[in-house]
Amino acid sequence: MASERRKRGFLLSFEGIEGCGKTTQLRRLAHRLRTQGYLVIETREPGGSPISEQIRTVLLDTGNRGIDARCELLLYLASRAQHLTDVIRPSMEKGALVLCDRYADATLAYQGFGRRLGGPVIRQLNCFASGGLVPNLTILLDIPVSIGLERKRRAGGMDRLDLEGAVFHRTVRKGYLRIAQQEPRRVQVIDGTAPVDQVTETVQRIVEGRLRTSKNHLTRVERHAV
Repeated sequence: MASERRKRGFLLSFEGIEGCGKTTQLRRLAHRLRTQGYLVIETREPGGSPISEQIRTVLLDTGNRGIDARCELLLYLASRAQHLTDVIRPSMEKGALVLCDRYADATLAYQGFGRRLGGPVIRQLNCFASGGLVPNLTILLDIPVSIGLERKRRAGGMDRLDLEGAVFHRTVRKGYLRIAQQEPRRVQVIDGTAPVDQVTETVQRIVEGRLRTSKNHLTRVERHAV
C-alpha cells in the first residue's frame, strides 16, 4: 500500500534564455538516463503535442511581431494545458521521467518579467493551465544575454522571440534568477558559459543525486547495450 501512495513519474524542466544550451543538455541527459534503465520522455514547450505545436507555430512566427502581450500569454497557457493533457500527465502516470524543454517558469520569466504582465497574475494562470503540476526539479542554465544571442545568430533560424531587443532578454534573465532565488530547492542554477562537457557533468550530478533521494515511483525498463 505504501508504494501505491507514492507519486508516479518525475518532471524535470530545463530553463534559460535563448542560446543557453538547454536543448543540448536535455538530450544528453535523456541518453544517459535511458542507459540507466529509466523510461524517459523528451518534450518541449511551447509544443510537445499536435495541437500545442500548431500554437507554437503562431507564437514563434516572425510574421507575428505585432502580437499583443496578453494574447501571447494566453497562447502559451493554452499550449501548456493541451500539452499536459496529451503528453506530460499520461507519461507520468506510466512512471516516466519527463524532460521538458521549458515549462511554467518560462511563462513567468518571459511574460511576467519580460512583458511586464506581473508575477501574481502569471502564477495564478500558470497554476490553472497546469492543474498545479510543478516540476520536481528545474535546471536553469544561466548565461549573459550577449553570449546567448550570439549563439543563436550563429546557429541561424531566429524566431520571433529571438528577435526581441537585448533589454527584453536581460529582463527575462533577471526574472529567471529571481525565480531561482525564491525556490532554491527546486531550481538549480548552472553556469551555461562553462565548456559543454563540464555543464553535462554538472547536470548529471545534480539530477542523479535528486533521483536517488526521490520518493516518486519511476518505471525501469530493460537496458540495451550502447
